[in-house]
Amino acid sequence: MADVTFTVDGKKLTAPAGTLLIDACRTAGIEIPAFCYYPNLSLQAACRMCVVRIEKIPKLQTACTTPVAEGMVVQTETEEIKQSRKAMLELLLGNHPLDCPVCDAGGECELQDMTFKYGAGESKYVETKQHREEQQWSPVVFYDRPRCILCYRCVRVCGEGMDVWALAVENRGASAVIAPNQGDQLDCEECGMCIDICPVGALTSETYRYKTRPWEMNHVGTVCAHCGDGCKTTLGMRRADDGMEIVRADNRDKSGINNDFLCLKGRYAFDFANHTERLTKPLVRGADGKLAPVSWEEALDFAAKKLAEVRDTRGGKAIGVIGSNRTTNEENYLLQKLARGVLKTNNIDHHRTADYAAFAAALKGHAGREASLRDFFDAPAILLLGNNPTEQHPALAWQIRSNVRLHRSRLYVANHEHIKLRRQAKAVADIPQTAYPALVQYLAGHDSALESNESLASFREAIRKEESLLIAFGSEYRGRDIQALVEFALSLPNAKIACLGDYANSRGAADMGMLPDLLPGYVPVTAPGHFAEEYGALPTEPGLDLVEMFDAAGAGDLAALYIVGSNPVARYGVDPSALKNTFLVVQDMFLTETAVLADVVFPAANLYEKAGTATNTYGDLQLVKKGADKSGVRADFEIIVRMAAKLGANPRAFVPVGKGVRADFGQTRGAQSGEADRHQVWLAAHSLEPKLSPFDPFAIFDEIQRLVPAYDVPRLDLLLGNDEHVKSELVQIDGTVVRRDLVLPANDHLATSGTLGRYSAKLTEVANSPTMLTSAEETAAD
Repeated sequence: MADVTFTVDGKKLTAPAGTLLIDACRTAGIEIPAFCYYPNLSLQAACRMCVVRIEKIPKLQTACTTPVAEGMVVQTETEEIKQSRKAMLELLLGNHPLDCPVCDAGGECELQDMTFKYGAGESKYVETKQHREEQQWSPVVFYDRPRCILCYRCVRVCGEGMDVWALAVENRGASAVIAPNQGDQLDCEECGMCIDICPVGALTSETYRYKTRPWEMNHVGTVCAHCGDGCKTTLGMRRADDGMEIVRADNRDKSGINNDFLCLKGRYAFDFANHTERLTKPLVRGADGKLAPVSWEEALDFAAKKLAEVRDTRGGKAIGVIGSNRTTNEENYLLQKLARGVLKTNNIDHHRTADYAAFAAALKGHAGREASLRDFFDAPAILLLGNNPTEQHPALAWQIRSNVRLHRSRLYVANHEHIKLRRQAKAVADIPQTAYPALVQYLAGHDSALESNESLASFREAIRKEESLLIAFGSEYRGRDIQALVEFALSLPNAKIACLGDYANSRGAADMGMLPDLLPGYVPVTAPGHFAEEYGALPTEPGLDLVEMFDAAGAGDLAALYIVGSNPVARYGVDPSALKNTFLVVQDMFLTETAVLADVVFPAANLYEKAGTATNTYGDLQLVKKGADKSGVRADFEIIVRMAAKLGANPRAFVPVGKGVRADFGQTRGAQSGEADRHQVWLAAHSLEPKLSPFDPFAIFDEIQRLVPAYDVPRLDLLLGNDEHVKSELVQIDGTVVRRDLVLPANDHLATSGTLGRYSAKLTEVANSPTMLTSAEETAAD
């Protein structure tokens, strides 16, 4: 729309016609207070705090419902306006309990802030306050009625944002109250958005309430440890006896790709980090056959000695390495470097939840065709093939719903199940579970590929008419089917495509070469090129995949296995007897079904306790910052470096300290770092400091950027906390190679998260609660 010019408090402003006055002012740095107004939710005009004086209009007007117009003259802070806002505050405080000393919103309460600003210290309302007992609506949501100011943000975000409609308004006038639609309890997805969006302390979180105050916490923005969406989360930590304990997770500053959205897992399921069964000491199996605590040095010496013995006597082919979907890019990169460069084996793999190798091969050479998570917020049309984003990719579902609601995007859904996003769809194709490949052929114009009908023909016609289309597909597509799907997308004029996988860094694990035939950046092991120059002599024969490794172990051909952050014994149903003659080293947080079989177990940190980068399933690269801390555990990065040194590698060559131009950016210092980190970032971005430590993940990120062109993204933006899309078109993969289909979906849903979910007491409680909208399904194993 054309821009209009108007005047606010004497300043000439310009904004597109139709922009709400409150938004235009905030964009220009003029703050107009409001309780009920919230960007991207429907207008309510209930609180009357945003009133302004507009020239030639006799009464004060609400800025949240007034669009800007050419020549408009506005005053936002006259004495008349201040008195009006003060009167509104006096009304709101008339029945407010004034329990700020114990209210969880103290220090973060918008009502408290406005009262302080407008000085409504005395109330004209002397009637007895209406007291109501606090209610618990679910295992995580509490409601304190007297604190509620009836702004209706919670009702709108639950209905419009989440499409759940668990909340409503009961009664009218002074008797109006917010209440669940299911009597005295919620029936919802337990996302907690209603708590986050509440401007006062009416809705509070069970995991945070009465535990601490905002100013007593350290706050660190990092990446969520759960699904493949890679939401940014701000962790609130407080000091505990054994480190830094996480007490809250949110993203109220809206600084991430998920804006302020977090799902149930992201908001509450951080308690696995504080679980009493966390391993905090290295364990070594003794002569009595039992695991016993030993020192770190003793455990490292023992593990390295055994691995070196196998390497030197039976060769690298007798050793296998399994990586993780939850460790950072730098840790996965370093693990494969250890395997190939030090242990001399290509027997490397991880639990694959999507066929990223096939996707990379299909996109090779096609710049700008991979969709980021942000793209789904404003795309004019979206085609969703398979998957159930509401359960498996909640942030994607949020983006799609927001796009349909705010921008009238056209959503097309093809699925064999009745998924929730059908409610937003313009057209739906119900297909058999086995018909996904045939559907692509049908969409591409092959009429005989699928038994057609009028509805399906209409579905295809509508898609092919779209001038710009985003396509997202789930694990229903693998190998050649992905190639065909991408070819179809490339035949459309402005199509982008996204491959949906599970876990926080599954994409990063594949990109970093945790595959038996591919180096980082999908470079074939048969032609290592510059990796051979960097690493030295490398094995060039493809190794065993994960399933083959366990087969080899059972046959006595795999003498040693090194597993980092994975539980393949439970996930793949491995018979424990297959590993009876295999020396097993495991790094993990808990004594999982795999770890309990190990000869050596190292207690490892989780994603909230380390620094580095992670890549979500859309190829968005983000910074991981250290927030929490646990006494006794170490980051996988440090364990791998120490293991490499014990195996004879030169640490300065293994982690090229001083070879690049950048420094320890202070990220490793975590929650205690404070403002000094910002200074370090600036210095390092300007090449003003050398690297300092072989345990600095960014020393290896230098190497990744040098050797993997797809990851050569603008570094300063990344370090400032922005997400950067990797360049998938720059991979060097051979697209003609056929690989075994080893994709195994995690089967996680809203209330499960593999091993992390099993050790999250709050997630288990919510999953078993009658308030949880989704039904429990198979719990994933890793």
